[in-house]
Amino acid sequence: MSNWQGQYDNLILPALARSAATQALLIAPGALAQTGTVATQVFASRKALVCADTAGFAAAGAAACAALRAAGFTVDTLVIPADPLPKASVEAAQVFLDRLSADSALMPVSVGSGVINDLVKYAAFESDRRYLSVATAASMDGYTSAGAPLAKNGFKVTIPVRAPIALIADLDVIAAAPPEMTGWGYADLAGKSPAGGDWLLAELVGVEARDDLAWPLVQDHLRGWLAAPESVSDGGDGCAPLFIGLTAVGFAMEFHGSSRPASGADHQIAHMWEMEGHEHDGRKVSHGAAVAVGCVTALMFYDWLLNQNLEDLAPAAPDLSAALADLHTSIPDRGIAQRAEQETLAKWPNAQMHKDRITRIHRIWPETRATLKHHLFRADEMIAMLRSAQSPALPQDIGISLGHLRRTIRASAFIRSRYTIVDFLKDLGLFEDAVDAVVARQSDLSEKAMSL
Repeated sequence: MSNWQGQYDNLILPALARSAATQALLIAPGALAQTGTVATQVFASRKALVCADTAGFAAAGAAACAALRAAGFTVDTLVIPADPLPKASVEAAQVFLDRLSADSALMPVSVGSGVINDLVKYAAFESDRRYLSVATAASMDGYTSAGAPLAKNGFKVTIPVRAPIALIADLDVIAAAPPEMTGWGYADLAGKSPAGGDWLLAELVGVEARDDLAWPLVQDHLRGWLAAPESVSDGGDGCAPLFIGLTAVGFAMEFHGSSRPASGADHQIAHMWEMEGHEHDGRKVSHGAAVAVGCVTALMFYDWLLNQNLEDLAPAAPDLSAALADLHTSIPDRGIAQRAEQETLAKWPNAQMHKDRITRIHRIWPETRATLKHHLFRADEMIAMLRSAQSPALPQDIGISLGHLRRTIRASAFIRSRYTIVDFLKDLGLFEDAVDAVVARQSDLSEKAMSL
């Protein structure tokens, strides 16, 4: 039995049994042929609406429809263009919601990867029904999550919804996905390293303790899932453990009740570029590509932090009025800035809270520092891994200038109430020095890349 099969049996199936939302899951070569069988187990109606974009439908749509019809389903299809990439927004989900709202007997079946899954997940929830997800790529961690990360009025949020009632992942289809999509999934999983670091820091200052279910489900296995990046880029043996890891992360988010197990400063950087609609080489930059660069940037912050002496610091409490001024300078879009101000105010510490945080840092930092050193990948190590997985790694890989990166880092600090390394650095009065150091390091790497 290969490692992924053992983890499927010993990690994923127990998680499935614990899930309050997902009733059936099949990850295996040839699983697509079982779509109809699984659908009969979870759906009362025998009317299916297969929802996809053109790329997802080309990968698995015809076979999914055939399997559903063979099982006695009447099948309608709703296929949207894949080029340009569909937008991950509430507004883009409306086309699926309208079709479902017109017929209460239609059971939605999502055939595709990240954005399509999230659009259908949201539409199913809003139309008060469950959906079946047919995965076509190991490109993201949201298949089994109970959230839909979508932009609403231009501001990207994770909307609480229901995870799919069933998930089917045909590993033959997954392995045949475009290498860049698998690279995006590898990057999304890699981001759990700095996200885990952020959770450790939140625990250190007393903001949010780790739990004993979601944390080990992700962090105890992360290095193994990421161990063979070269074998995911060519559809090799690394695709199956990668998909297992992404599935486990989705369950961890359901169990924890938020995206904390999966998302930290790395994702907040990526969300800024997604909200901007950033494009590179004439195409919208994908979530996974943006997270890859965010992941490396966050790990650079950690590399810098782990070399600092924190025991003797006695910083003043951060100035809220100065922070809000920086927020509105960093985020010119008024609507996004207003939402970001709400998120910032929700996490802002008063003077006593800040004093207590510094006391905890002085007392616990040596232990946490040792844990972080053991837990985290180094940025240079991660860059090499991402490159092997055919994923972007540095800002220039997705058309981000160093000035744009600096602005993004500053803005990203405000868009979530979640405590991350950026908030930790601000608590310590080290944020400006850290940003300068990280941007300088990115500049050095950029110059070296151009000289090759």
